[in-house]
Amino acid sequence: MTTAAEHKSSGIGKDLVVYLCILALAAFQFVIAYQNIDASQMFVRMMIVAIVEAGLALLFFMHLWAENRGLLWFVVVFTVFVLLAMQYGWTDSFRLSGGVPWAK
Repeated sequence: MTTAAEHKSSGIGKDLVVYLCILALAAFQFVIAYQNIDASQMFVRMMIVAIVEAGLALLFFMHLWAENRGLLWFVVVFTVFVLLAMQYGWTDSFRLSGGVPWAK
């Protein structure tokens, strides 16, 4: 783990570059939104850009880049697990809105 003095000595330059990269990715999402493409292609492209943006924000602004690699892998694996668990629960939400199909 890094100390506060090491963070202060790194300056604002790296944070500014990362911020400008995230800003450029947001502008790229704006360009993607106004392209005349299929909805599924737009979703995939937007999702990829959003994941890259979120990754940059997590790594640099939350200082995960300076942490132990074990913690970084734990965060990645845990996040993927939670997202997959949420996807598993979507089928039950359709049952709640439409009722049990075999009860009719």
